Amino acid sequence: MRPVGTDAAPGVGARTWTGFAMMALGMFMAILDVQVVATSLPTIQGALGVAADQMSWVQTAYLVAEVVAIPLTGLLTRILTMRGLFVAAVSVFTLASVGCALSGGFASLITWRVLQGFSGGTLIPAVFSAVFLLFPVRLQGVATTMAGVLAVLAPTVGPVVGGWITETWSWHWLFLINLAPGLVAAGLGLVTLPRDEASPGDLRLIDLPALALMATSLAALILGLKEAPREGWASPLVIGLLALFAASLVLFVRRSWGAPHPIVELRTLRERWFATGCLLSFVLGIGLFGSVYMMPVFLAVSHGYGALRIGEIMLVTGVAQLVTAPVAVALEKRVDPRWLSLAGFLLFGVGLGLSARQTAGADFDEMLWPQAIRGVAIMLCLLPPTRMALGFLPADRVADASGLFNLMRNLGGAIGIALIDTVIYGRAPELGREVQARLAAGDEATATAAQIPLALFRAQPPGPPPPDLLAFLAPKIERLATLLAINEAWALVAAVTVLAVASLLWARGKPAGG
Repeated sequence: MRPVGTDAAPGVGARTWTGFAMMALGMFMAILDVQVVATSLPTIQGALGVAADQMSWVQTAYLVAEVVAIPLTGLLTRILTMRGLFVAAVSVFTLASVGCALSGGFASLITWRVLQGFSGGTLIPAVFSAVFLLFPVRLQGVATTMAGVLAVLAPTVGPVVGGWITETWSWHWLFLINLAPGLVAAGLGLVTLPRDEASPGDLRLIDLPALALMATSLAALILGLKEAPREGWASPLVIGLLALFAASLVLFVRRSWGAPHPIVELRTLRERWFATGCLLSFVLGIGLFGSVYMMPVFLAVSHGYGALRIGEIMLVTGVAQLVTAPVAVALEKRVDPRWLSLAGFLLFGVGLGLSARQTAGADFDEMLWPQAIRGVAIMLCLLPPTRMALGFLPADRVADASGLFNLMRNLGGAIGIALIDTVIYGRAPELGREVQARLAAGDEATATAAQIPLALFRAQPPGPPPPDLLAFLAPKIERLATLLAINEAWALVAAVTVLAVASLLWARGKPAGG
């Protein structure tokens, strides 16, 4: 079997590029769907009459199904072929999108969201494995950039697209926008992607107990992380879910590690370059999804912006990413991926760290450079680790490896957001008490940060403020405390991103496959 890191691939023409573009379009739809729906959850809640504490399941159902599907992509590719899997997945995703739009109640919406998430989850790793299966090494950087730009652009433009659709049309169109591109992608993918021989007989080799253990483990982890910030990490529910995750994971690994036909080939993790690429992908998920999550929270708290305005501000990252993508491709072809990863993660850490200094009065110019730096760094954090993880493996191992590699990024995002929520909502009350104490001590800098008029502040005698004044100050204190907690979360994510470069010491020597 040809290692994908060689130039032994056949010639690549318009047919191959068209097929790959359709796969990238399908992946973009799947990632964008999460973001556009997030902006309109209150609208959907009002339309369907759903309780507020149940609405998060619209997103959770999708994400749980997605993370279960991602590592199954290799197995499904062997059974259906790359072409068959893509056409089936994008067709089911499109059908489920229409089902979501036509849902008249909460139960039907959640059912369609599960189907959407499972089919969409296979589209993400399928694209990154196609990079190394369809293209020779000289074109893999271009193809990876094409997929990578769309993968990280979707979360950036999602808020503005979702906000615009909700304000202009209705929430149904958040799902109906998938209809036309889904039909085009399925039709063109059917006629342009390679026609390999399917192996339906491999269905007999599916290890159903291992599949159940994997699904249980991943679902318990996502649900535990979702509930932890609200219920507390030490709550019985969260401890129970995380214990179920750990037990299921151990049993799954024990059953799969030496199995002749494992659902997921975990033994690939023994190869240093692949393991390092997966770890970097995990940390990128923390920083990428974490920053896309924290920016709207910060802008809503500090400025009171709606989804559309937030999306417009966040476009800076996407524009910077698009402008620098050709440079990243050129460097990826010429520079050792370990050095590029080092530069990318250090630069990304700087961009995250700069956001940790934002104040309530931060204007667009102050938020411009941190976002621009992150946009420049993203491709250097995506292309080289992808090459390290997938670019040196034999072709018959790429689909399985791509599932693991992309799962790490999604898990990083889920864990990162849970930790960010814990920092923000766990630290904010304590920081609020500190702010109140500094105000009571007459600290004018704190009063300015809380946007309290200095004339009013100076007119008050020393000591605790009277009840009427405290009622006036309470929202300002709470707002400043939340912003300070958000800044601590930015600093934490930045530190994790910078520390990740230490993993590159593990990727020494030559990668598997040469």
